[in-house]
Amino acid sequence: MTLPDAADARPEPPRLELAGIGRRFGAVQALDQVSLVVRAGEIVALLGDSGCGKSTLLRVVAGLESADAGTVRLDGRPVDAGVPPEARGIGLMFQDYALFPHLTVGENVRFGLGGRPRSEARAIAAGRLEQVGLAHRAESYPATLSGGEGQRVALARALAPGPRILLLDEPFSNLDRRTRDRVRADTFGLLRETGTTTLLVTHDPEEALAFCDRIALMRAGSIVQVGTGEDLYERPRSRFAARFFGDLIEMPARCRGGRLDTPFGLLAAGASPEGADRLACLRPEAIRLAEPGSGTPGRVLRRSYLGARAALEITVDGVSAPFSLAVRPDEPARPGDTVALALHGSPLIFEVDRD
Repeated sequence: MTLPDAADARPEPPRLELAGIGRRFGAVQALDQVSLVVRAGEIVALLGDSGCGKSTLLRVVAGLESADAGTVRLDGRPVDAGVPPEARGIGLMFQDYALFPHLTVGENVRFGLGGRPRSEARAIAAGRLEQVGLAHRAESYPATLSGGEGQRVALARALAPGPRILLLDEPFSNLDRRTRDRVRADTFGLLRETGTTTLLVTHDPEEALAFCDRIALMRAGSIVQVGTGEDLYERPRSRFAARFFGDLIEMPARCRGGRLDTPFGLLAAGASPEGADRLACLRPEAIRLAEPGSGTPGRVLRRSYLGARAALEITVDGVSAPFSLAVRPDEPARPGDTVALALHGSPLIFEVDRD
């Protein structure tokens, strides 16, 4: 019997590994000890507000920016800070697409294939344009393309060399909503189909939740939590993370006998010690309208008609701020009415003095 070589049994190294990445611009610490692993075939989002460091981190990975500290590894091998993107096997796609206006669509897609035989480059470019549905625009110029078409050409160009990892920096932000939804779904569908390892920079939590395998949530130059969308939405480690992914109904409470006394009744206190002050938080979808006279009373401040649904802005005594509750459009409640509310979910619990 032939035994497998020991080297063959080793796990495949991550496609991308960042270890302790630091970058300072004057007095600003843009990146502070950032570590992240992206495995082959994964789509991972760098998510956060403007200025949190996500684009700087992407530029460090690409070789467009040098790190002051830490190591970038591709397929287990460190990449020297001076190695440019084209030598790293990295595909880049930015907000403005950066198509060359003097080149045709086909020539744009072939641009990164200069080292290949002409016939091979043409075949690869044609194949990528076919994949994005733009084979018929190969002889067109960028100025004649719609925003969605320009985005797809930029994607075809980024994928043409067969990159080890594709870096996307807010690639859909310049599209109108209707176009963005369609092009975004097509783009991530193609990335899944081709098994392209992808690192996406975005400020849109819905985009990250809908299309990415994992999310690295950033704040002030650091990654505060990494996990699946379910992890970050349902099990956030901080109020910052919880708030980033949606509205919170926040209620100060104290732990008594293993329970938290809230306007919505006694709730499980988790690991909170006896007598500890806590902030019990609920997602709005955990609240439902109940039969009149039951549950917790709330007063309707405002009603908004949104077509397929309506939204009631409701205030409840003991809750930090009014919150919005989605209801059927035929729900009769109007401003000034008192409605009954029932809880259908477990709270997120945070220490009062921690964000």
